[in-house]
Amino acid sequence: MAAQLQALGLNMLEQGFLFGFLGLGVLITFRFFRFPDLTAEGSYPLGGAVAASLLVAGFHPANATLAAALAGAVAGVVTALIHTKLRINNIIAGIVVMTALYSINLRIMGRANIPLLREPTVFGEAVDWLNQFGLGWRENVYTTILVAFILLVAAGALLVWFFSTDLGLAVRATGQNEPMILSLGVDTDRTKMVGLALSNAFIAVSGALVAQNHGFADIGMGIGILVTGAAAVLIGEAIFGDRGILTWVLAAIVGVVIYRLLVALALRVGLEPVDLRLVTAALLLMALAIPRFRPRFLR
Repeated sequence: MAAQLQALGLNMLEQGFLFGFLGLGVLITFRFFRFPDLTAEGSYPLGGAVAASLLVAGFHPANATLAAALAGAVAGVVTALIHTKLRINNIIAGIVVMTALYSINLRIMGRANIPLLREPTVFGEAVDWLNQFGLGWRENVYTTILVAFILLVAAGALLVWFFSTDLGLAVRATGQNEPMILSLGVDTDRTKMVGLALSNAFIAVSGALVAQNHGFADIGMGIGILVTGAAAVLIGEAIFGDRGILTWVLAAIVGVVIYRLLVALALRVGLEPVDLRLVTAALLLMALAIPRFRPRFLR
């Protein structure tokens, strides 16, 4: 029993930290821009496709992951351009890009699935670097958790810093009150591009890291990923409330970890993998309902 609980906890932390980048990306559009950016359903597998293709081609894992982030940022910019320049509804713009990315991802990979079991990963490279100091570590679930945690903390700190800058404040204000920020002479088209690029860059990084951790990139790995990210963000907010950018970032990360724990528990009690979408829907509904019953002093 103790071994099972330990395995459950390690899986929760490992997958939670890897999907934490997804939570940060969804947080930007879902909370700051107030709309679900469906580009995530395409930029997540785009990150995995770009990273996997470059790894197979012999690129360094860090460079492959960075390229995945840049590809995700480009996808976000395209969505923003369709929305701002063509004046198309933001949800429709996301659907258009998501649909196009399915074919683009297939073109990048050349097939529906790329195995990575024999390819180097950022986790293995990080362990090799640490072993230069005589630590004698091996790549396993513990080192994966450590590396993913360090990367996630760095990404969270970067996000908190960015949204404290003038540009970051303008991006947040665009989502909160666009007419007001327009009256101050801010180019909201530019702030939307920045916000969507940053969001999809984080989401693509999550796809790249998950692909390296799972040992493959698959064309269908992004199905339902937006709902997963939204559920995680809402679970975190249900616990921490709405108290500022640092709290939002922390809530998104903790929400993803809790979400992965609840999914693991659902599988542990006997639910089939085909029931995971039902579990996600139930968790999303629960996260939406909890704030109504939270004590007033925690709101």
